Amino acid sequence: MSETPTPTLFDALLRVGAPSGYEQPAADIWRAEASSFAEVSSDGIGGSIARVGDAAPLLAVFGHMDEIGLIVKHVDDDGFLWFDPIGDWDPQILVGQRVDVLAKDGPVPGVVGRSTQFDVEVVKRVVELKQLVIDIGALSHDEAAALVRVGDAAVIAGGPVRLAGTRLASRAMDDRVGAYVALESLRRCVERGGPAGSFAAVASVQEEPGIWGAPAAAYKVRPDVAIAVDVWHASGAPGADERQIGRHLLGSGPVIGRGVTLAPKVFELLVETAEAEGIAYTTMGYGADSYNWSSGTDADLLQNVRSGIPTGLVSIPLRYMHSPVETLDLRDVEAAIALLAAFGQRLDASVDLSR
Repeated sequence: MSETPTPTLFDALLRVGAPSGYEQPAADIWRAEASSFAEVSSDGIGGSIARVGDAAPLLAVFGHMDEIGLIVKHVDDDGFLWFDPIGDWDPQILVGQRVDVLAKDGPVPGVVGRSTQFDVEVVKRVVELKQLVIDIGALSHDEAAALVRVGDAAVIAGGPVRLAGTRLASRAMDDRVGAYVALESLRRCVERGGPAGSFAAVASVQEEPGIWGAPAAAYKVRPDVAIAVDVWHASGAPGADERQIGRHLLGSGPVIGRGVTLAPKVFELLVETAEAEGIAYTTMGYGADSYNWSSGTDADLLQNVRSGIPTGLVSIPLRYMHSPVETLDLRDVEAAIALLAAFGQRLDASVDLSR
């Protein structure tokens, strides 16, 4: 076991259930920590903002604090909870999982069962979400309805687990790590003497269903430059195709993005900062077509807020995305924090980011 501890704030953020639209528990932790060294505010849909300084240019670093989850849509006569997804799930992952239903009076434990488990021929097929139910142990509609309500959200149960070396596994890495990095990079920049202009960390909401929260926060913050912090597929895992995802091994540093929705000069300044600070990094190119986002992150819509914001993307390599065991390397998290803190100190009024 590595002697490198899991940062206390990061651990706390990973332990709370806060799916898209239900981010309050994570927001409470994030805002309480931010208030110890920054001015804290929020937008109209729950995004959290921590700011230091009033000078130009204003850098805003965004990490979305929501996670994928489930939402109760029906309680049947036998007490089973039928649900819809919040965000994108592989249904195979959900079979047999323990969950916490985030009910009004506190979490209600449950398990995900398959409604066709006794049909041998059906079990051989790929499972669909509509075949799955949450079982909270209730034996009737009334018993279940006394504990949960339609519209309650649920998340996979279980906290972070330390693996070999500096690796950490947990649900909600996507993107609680981004919200953590945003705040810690602001703190680190302040500790290093403060930003050249001003610096805002943003824990945005509702990214998983459609990148809805970051534009709202950016509209309020009005940054001159925005950086989204998210996760990207780590190479080196079984089945990972470097021809599609690039080479981004755990421990190789943050992934600096280039592409359609990303400002070229922001990319160059991020690279220059990493090399000047001796921070390892990799790069990734993001295209786009008429059916998909470019990077699939907050960066894609941040660039369009108001009259346009020069936007960059920094990602943490992650194995097993959108699963209960998303795995990263704490060295990459620390490197991303160091990179963005230094970037904040380099971003002064003389930097030209025009296109």
